[in-house]
Amino acid sequence: MAKVLLSGYYGYENFGDEAILAVIIDHLQRLGADITVISHNPAATAGAYGVKSVKNFSLFQLINAIYSCDILISGGGSLLQDVTSIKSLLYYSFIIWLAKLCKKKVIIFAQGIGPLQKDFSKKLVRSLLAKCDLVTVRDIKSREFLQNAGITAELVSDPVFSVDLPRSRTENIVGIQLRAFKTLNEEFLFNLAKQVAIDFGDKKIELYVFQKALDLDICLTFEKMLKAIDPNIQTEIIHSLSKNDIIIKISRLEYMIAMRFHAVLVAIKTGVKTLAINYDAKVAKLAYEAFLPLLTISVDEDFATAFDKMKKLNSDELLDFANSKKFEWALFDPLLR
Repeated sequence: MAKVLLSGYYGYENFGDEAILAVIIDHLQRLGADITVISHNPAATAGAYGVKSVKNFSLFQLINAIYSCDILISGGGSLLQDVTSIKSLLYYSFIIWLAKLCKKKVIIFAQGIGPLQKDFSKKLVRSLLAKCDLVTVRDIKSREFLQNAGITAELVSDPVFSVDLPRSRTENIVGIQLRAFKTLNEEFLFNLAKQVAIDFGDKKIELYVFQKALDLDICLTFEKMLKAIDPNIQTEIIHSLSKNDIIIKISRLEYMIAMRFHAVLVAIKTGVKTLAINYDAKVAKLAYEAFLPLLTISVDEDFATAFDKMKKLNSDELLDFANSKKFEWALFDPLLR
């Protein structure tokens, strides 16, 4: 039985990363693997998934877990980037480096590489990934970056694409998913709220919190803006639900306006017409591939045109795109077994 250690942004109650973790664990359990997850909240992770878990910033627990495993899986998500913080890049790089130092197999799992702004960051990632046993990325630009560095990287879909989701059943509801971000300003939010009130004042507006620490305050602010513009508009903050309940809620939407990558992905998977907000390169890449309209975080955006493009999307075409992105385990299973 292979002993597999999972490293990622786990235990932070982030919908997207927990959805990825659920997919990985489900497959590993089918293979009979002995699974340990590095988590910010080991008790919650162990209880939710029925696996062992260690604290992410406990050096003793990390060293022991790495020494005891056969295989380290790093990812998915966008772990190797320096936009959020150079500390984050150094942390995930340290885990990979230590695993290779202990002569463990290392799989880079469906990651989006970058953005990497610093030359040091680029050199670090190239050096580490050159030593890994299997490198897989979830977008073409990540693969091109690594190929230019002389690293073989296989292109795979985000693992959440492999989850069977219900097709959209329209209930006259518009979903909006926002998160705090350094360039997101009140003028942009107010302009967005005005367009929502113009186009969807007769519909219920659901505001989705995917990670309470980053999403809740901005959703509350946006709700106040909507109410100031149109006191009669119906709103609801969606938070503290299970992953499955969130997915069911999204599947019932008519439209989705979203910042987070997995909010956009789940909406596409359920055939919901979607407008993406480009706060990160990974969101822009997905919107480009799926032919979605895309707003930048700019006060000069043409909101009316973007909303019109969203309305003209075809749900069947969105589903066809999502089905074409099926995640395959064939690359991974020979190492995992």
